[in-house]
Amino acid sequence: MTNARTTFSSPLDLQSVRADFPILSRELANGFPLVYLDSANSSQKPRHVVQALEDHYLKHNANVARAMHQLGAEATAAYEGGRDKVAAFIGAPSRDEIVFTKNASEALNLAAHTLGASLKPGDVVVISEMEHHSNIVPWQLACERTGAELKWFGVTEEGRLDLSNIDELITENTKIVSLTWVSNALGTINPITDIAAKAHAVGATVVVDASQAVPQFPVDVSTLGADLLAFTGHKVVGPTGIGVLWGRYELLAELPPFLGGGEMIEVVRMTGSTYAAPPARFEAGTPPIAQAVGLGAAVDYLSGIGMDKIAAHEHAIVEYALEGLKTVPGLTILGPTEAADHGGAISFELDGVHPHDVATVLDTRGIAVRAGHHCARPVHERFGVQSSTRASFYLYTTPEEVEALVDGLGFVRSFFKVA
Repeated sequence: MTNARTTFSSPLDLQSVRADFPILSRELANGFPLVYLDSANSSQKPRHVVQALEDHYLKHNANVARAMHQLGAEATAAYEGGRDKVAAFIGAPSRDEIVFTKNASEALNLAAHTLGASLKPGDVVVISEMEHHSNIVPWQLACERTGAELKWFGVTEEGRLDLSNIDELITENTKIVSLTWVSNALGTINPITDIAAKAHAVGATVVVDASQAVPQFPVDVSTLGADLLAFTGHKVVGPTGIGVLWGRYELLAELPPFLGGGEMIEVVRMTGSTYAAPPARFEAGTPPIAQAVGLGAAVDYLSGIGMDKIAAHEHAIVEYALEGLKTVPGLTILGPTEAADHGGAISFELDGVHPHDVATVLDTRGIAVRAGHHCARPVHERFGVQSSTRASFYLYTTPEEVEALVDGLGFVRSFFKVA
């Protein structure tokens, strides 16, 4: 790899971190070591999280909030303990502001369905062109149901939110502003606090998709400016099957239920029902119990390392990767090309080679990346491309893996005889 950067500095002991993730020591087909560069899709899991899941299932497994025996009490304590840990991890003022869902998509659908219940014709919902589909489709559906209008921020050539018409988008008619904090496709970090202040000045509610933010840097919801915030467990070294919706308690208490069923009720009669206070109101049926235990273990693990150190490592590895990718002939980066305000995902095109072919050939060398529109088709259309290849990095990514990617892209070019 030819890289102008001659040194790489990280505050993390990468050898020690990687030892916590057994999968990273795998050797794949053709004798190549695994180079996992798909963490924006799903992060790998440390042994600590897997052991927490195993311990729960083997020693404490029972349903929660309803089983009146010792195992039920232990499972309930473990489940609610996960809620306590998540609340502390994101700076929530109260544990009762943490709602467990099955993923971030469900959390955003919950937000759109419940907030959308009060929309009417003439109201405006504002999103952006760089959103994940999970923060587009639910709002489209809400506007279709209610007659409200959906508007959106565009994206500049540099891959930043185009805020030039913010005064036209956020007006007295704007009721909801829902934005990604960190783009899963472009890696752009958006100025959520500034936009939230503008939205609150006109009385709008602010929803934040923090799926790519919470894994990467310290989060304090008490100062962010969001009213509701969603993220998913499997991107923060936690298990699949669990997501989080944080909300200001006063707002959650005003919202109607999303799903009906056990434990979200207060009293049920054939003539009607009343509902539990948050967060139980939004957790119908048997919840993701073991997953909450695993998520608690995951945030404990990240906190033990230090989110400030993880953020510094992400910045350093992204800077190293951007410099390396710029040396590949015919490669175009989508979005910001500098590390400032850049998250851990970089999408790119390689002239003359389809993104799926890029990913397939890299896979033969043990390099795992993602190809497609990354559930962010509108932003790809904005840049006039059907799809892209995405490499994404996390706390366990090494500079040697970045070098393997750059060298691998050189092999791709030679494989397809790209001039």
